[in-house]
Amino acid sequence: MPTDQVCLGRKRPVPSCPNPLFLQWLTELRDSAKEKGLKTQYVYQKAINSLKKYPLPLKNGKEAKILQNFGDGICKILDERLQKHYRENGEGPQFSADGDFLSNKQTQKEVRKEKGTKKKREYVPQKKSGGYAVLLTLYRHTQMPGSKGFMFRNELQTEAQPLCEKSFTVPDLGSKYTAWSSVSTLIQKDLLVKTHNPARYSLTDQGLALAEKLDSEESGMAKEHVEQMSEEEDSQDGPDVVDLTSEEEDEEEQEDKESCKSSERLATALSVNQARAHISESDATGKSQTLESGRTATSWHLPPGSYDIVLCVDVIETTGGSSGRKQELVKELQRNCVTFDIRKLNVGDFLWVAREKVTPVPGQLRPPVGKELVLDYIIERKRMDDLCGSIIDGRFREQKFRLKRCGLRKPIYLVEECGSAAAHLSLPESTLQQAIVNTQVVDGFFVKRVQDVKESAAYLTIMTRYLQKLYHNCTLFCRSRELEGDGGDESEQTANLSCSLMAFTEFNYGAIKNKCQTVREVFARQLMQISGVSGDKAAAVLEHYSTVSSLLQAYDQCSSESEKEKLLSSIKYGKLKRNLGPALSRTIYQLYCTRGPLS
Repeated sequence: MPTDQVCLGRKRPVPSCPNPLFLQWLTELRDSAKEKGLKTQYVYQKAINSLKKYPLPLKNGKEAKILQNFGDGICKILDERLQKHYRENGEGPQFSADGDFLSNKQTQKEVRKEKGTKKKREYVPQKKSGGYAVLLTLYRHTQMPGSKGFMFRNELQTEAQPLCEKSFTVPDLGSKYTAWSSVSTLIQKDLLVKTHNPARYSLTDQGLALAEKLDSEESGMAKEHVEQMSEEEDSQDGPDVVDLTSEEEDEEEQEDKESCKSSERLATALSVNQARAHISESDATGKSQTLESGRTATSWHLPPGSYDIVLCVDVIETTGGSSGRKQELVKELQRNCVTFDIRKLNVGDFLWVAREKVTPVPGQLRPPVGKELVLDYIIERKRMDDLCGSIIDGRFREQKFRLKRCGLRKPIYLVEECGSAAAHLSLPESTLQQAIVNTQVVDGFFVKRVQDVKESAAYLTIMTRYLQKLYHNCTLFCRSRELEGDGGDESEQTANLSCSLMAFTEFNYGAIKNKCQTVREVFARQLMQISGVSGDKAAAVLEHYSTVSSLLQAYDQCSSESEKEKLLSSIKYGKLKRNLGPALSRTIYQLYCTRGPLS
């Protein structure tokens, strides 16, 4: 076999890559993709290998397309970086996006244009838009005394709606976006911050400065409108000369329109000035009012004839599960000509609201959103199989506790019988019947038994018409949730033709299941997990010891073990004021003071 010649001498140095910039940029792209865990790192690695093998210099990224593993995307990235490199260093020729040479004059013009486009304009939302209304509302809220510096979604939508032309909840025809969609833009522009769950919205420093600027501009425009109106009134004090012409009717119509517009502007200007005067007066006198989240103003009312009684149906009662049975309820209500609204209810399945009657505004697609007050009747609907499941998983006691705490005085349990299916449930029928009786006798709920969905719809229909008649001549006042115990007896209120009710937004927010809880509320939920501790017993313990820490301090002050076990036994609970008992007191003591597993 012929042998290969052996070349002796020094080994030639391997030539470096003739395209070092491209190699450097591709390496940076590969490393960046590798840090992010993207699969494009392998694409860039293949392109690097191809570039290293190519012995000739490349003028631009477009020429690199002849190499293997170089696509349009990589070539475009290389061209962009090459142009940026030339602009910064001022070396070498310029290349267009297509890879063609540009003359010096062209490059100078384009560089000037690009320098001109680098200046970013400050984002300012359009007047009467969603972002404009949200910024102004949050700014005015922060300027009020006692403000917490943030607002919740429902509260923010309600207060910002008068400042916006579009609806925050209902999209325009042919569109899926509402005025609330602009909130995401405010967050992206670092003008708004969204935190916590439920969401809290607050202004950043940049957003606060922009909102202050918008507010000052609006107040300046309002003052100008007031001055113009006063000047017009002064000029119109003298006798008017009327010139009768053939176009008299057209001129009168035009004058009417102008006077309507000016009166509307004057009204808005006066309302702004009055609000600012009210704020300044409250600051001067020191009579500040604390505006808590989820609370609405308590100074408005609905006179008789200015509202409609509307049944609200929880959205869960119309969707999911056995949809055929749930749609049957909706069809029955429609057949009975009941005015109802399907919405998300955080507690209960059915309730009634007094909705303010609003008239459409000329030039607007939809009428303004009316105010709503919740009547004192709320219904929790249970089929026997659902009742059985809720008793097993613990929802039954929790739902009753939340219904008691929701602020409405007339909770109703609507129980649907299953017929022969009740014999095949996980719990015996006697246990279910005992639970229903306890709900009525012990918890004080009104229990209504029906046979099927049709009877449920019939009961809801009768209740709706009864409430329409009951509140027909009543003046409804808005009250805060904090004053829910000051409403008095409902029969006395309706007899006096007045009634104090909660706003729907405040009620629904207060009934959120997984909202931020206080230490006292968490302690109550802990106690209710103990077998034999009802809501009344937990509330009685909380009256004496509002936190776990205060209870443990009381145990430490006891001199003996038996005294610690009987510490809670004499606490009174419920309407009958019975003692908590030594057995339950011992169980609670062992739970919180035993080190190790309970025996």
